[in-house]
Amino acid sequence: MTLAPGKAPRVAFGETVAELCKTDPRIVVLDGDLGSSTRADIFENAFPDRFFQMGIAEQNLLGAAAGMATVGFVPFVSTFAAFAVARALDSIRVLIAQPRLNVKVVGGYSGLLAGMTGKTHLVFDDLAIMRAMPKMVVIAPADEEETRQAVRAAAAYDGPVYLRLTRQASPLLFDASYRFEIGRVTVVRPGRDVTVFATGTQTVRAFQAAEALAAEGIDVHLVHVPTLKPLDADGIVEAAQATGFVITSEEGSIIGGLGGAVAEVLADRFPVTVKRHGLADIFGESGPDDLLLEKFGISAAKTAEAIRAFVNARRA
Repeated sequence: MTLAPGKAPRVAFGETVAELCKTDPRIVVLDGDLGSSTRADIFENAFPDRFFQMGIAEQNLLGAAAGMATVGFVPFVSTFAAFAVARALDSIRVLIAQPRLNVKVVGGYSGLLAGMTGKTHLVFDDLAIMRAMPKMVVIAPADEEETRQAVRAAAAYDGPVYLRLTRQASPLLFDASYRFEIGRVTVVRPGRDVTVFATGTQTVRAFQAAEALAAEGIDVHLVHVPTLKPLDADGIVEAAQATGFVITSEEGSIIGGLGGAVAEVLADRFPVTVKRHGLADIFGESGPDDLLLEKFGISAAKTAEAIRAFVNARRA
């Protein structure tokens, strides 16, 4: 099955939040001098009077958003994931999460493929950090369609949200019939041999891997986990029970990320071996997307290789 091309999630974010602004006077966007990269500039061009350029001052960026939330606005904070989660984490923790303010932190350029911005601009542990944050909802959409629905869901949710977006365009895994829901997993491809959990745009590569493996007689039960918190524990257990074999796949750290989250649930409710596939205990580097995906082992082909090796080892 060939997937249709889609827009980059960052573009879908900019377009959707601008669309929401037409009917919700509470929505504002605060930017950390990266609008042309995160595509917050789409909102800026449409609603310049509700766009706030805060410059390269991330702690102040988050603090200003918190203040605006206290007087009834719904602020979307737009910057790179590395700057929001690593540089301004204390502002998120103290000013937004602890008082449970209605701020949406949009971490753009997340994961490995950040347009050759350099290792200082890459963050792989953002999901681990943010899902450990009390009162924080954590969402990692797979494609353009899910990003649009996730932005709408984040705007409607009363409380802090971390929305993890990637830079590059992703093929469309979902169409308009899909319904995103905070805290719910989705079975993308039913199968009988091995359960694969994936999140973010890595789910697209996992789907491509599953389709290739089907030709080899390996039937993958692929489950997309767009919400790392709250986690759909019932859905994870049900999917794991479908095959009894579990592997997770993510464009992020396997320490504390999706792999850790799934392993925690299954250790409590359905003890089974969980193979974690993703980025190990490493920092990133710059390079062309395809080469980085291959080098760090999360391309569709490398994902298929990891699933194949796991299944064959379990069958032996």
